[in-house]
Amino acid sequence: MIRAGIIGATGYAGNELVRLLLQHKEVQVVWYGSKSYIDKKYTSVYQNMFQLVDAVCMDDNMDELAGAVDVIFTATPQGLCASLVKEEILSKVKVIDLSADFRIKDVKVYEEWYGIEHKSPQFIEEAVYGLCEINREKIRTARLLANPGCYPTCSFLSVYPLVKEGLIDPNSLIIDAKSGTSGAGRGAKVNNLFCEVNENIKAYGVATHRHTPEIEEQLTYQAGVPVTINFTPHLVPMNRGILVTAYASLRDKRISEKELRDVYERYYRDEYFVRVLEPDNCPETRWVEGSNYVDVNIKLDARTGRVIMMGAMDNLVKGAAGQAVQNMNIMFGLKENEGLRAVPMFP
Repeated sequence: MIRAGIIGATGYAGNELVRLLLQHKEVQVVWYGSKSYIDKKYTSVYQNMFQLVDAVCMDDNMDELAGAVDVIFTATPQGLCASLVKEEILSKVKVIDLSADFRIKDVKVYEEWYGIEHKSPQFIEEAVYGLCEINREKIRTARLLANPGCYPTCSFLSVYPLVKEGLIDPNSLIIDAKSGTSGAGRGAKVNNLFCEVNENIKAYGVATHRHTPEIEEQLTYQAGVPVTINFTPHLVPMNRGILVTAYASLRDKRISEKELRDVYERYYRDEYFVRVLEPDNCPETRWVEGSNYVDVNIKLDARTGRVIMMGAMDNLVKGAAGQAVQNMNIMFGLKENEGLRAVPMFP
């Protein structure tokens, strides 16, 4: 039985980790960390765990935690994991960080976009970017794993096959993304109050959103040339879900939609969690809610010589906790979908 500890267990992603790991036959959660609720019963924070979790919240003492578990999940704000991790800890336990602390390989880029000093840059190069569909072999031997962001996961998987095959000009990419309010976390913010969000949709972080360099870096690896994109996120009044609609110019305007679809089918044929939809069936967030699936599809606009690439997923599952569990499964040699076979919820 794998012993797991969660630092940040009372945030939305942390609670989602608890929900998924409670259904995992190979894992026992032994540490529910929460700086805000130390010594309080976990079920007093999340009533949905009543009679399922009989534990009180612990602190974020990673040194003590490293001696008690096999894997630590850090579902915390940016900067905390980097301030806690050290060689002594990594020599004892695997760490899966759900923040952005180790996703970006250039520390100057991280500090510029996130506005904080990186506390442990010596581990950035070692950290493995945990996008399971492209980095499986590196993930297997990782001791420090950077769990991808929600927007980058959906954006990357929506456009990856055509970028990798060189069929589109990656620097013509425009990514329009929309997310439910849980993507902003559980902390109280005026902009996320019901009256501020309900009956409204708005763009935010326009030209400045901090997931931009993460998306660009991962696409650059696949394209083999530097990639610069336009990325605009939007907040929509729903609890969960991300919908990505991306646009790019084709390098060869003679290519057919069937040829483009064949590329997606080939790339994702053996991927349990990526579903290429049937022609003209656009991804919708309601069909992936509560699951680790990503639904993708494409549409060729022959008139403009551009292709429209679409993706939908649950931002708290594949966009955070589910992908973290998927990464853990790979790291411990388990079936990749163990604990993640939940059918999408509807309605």
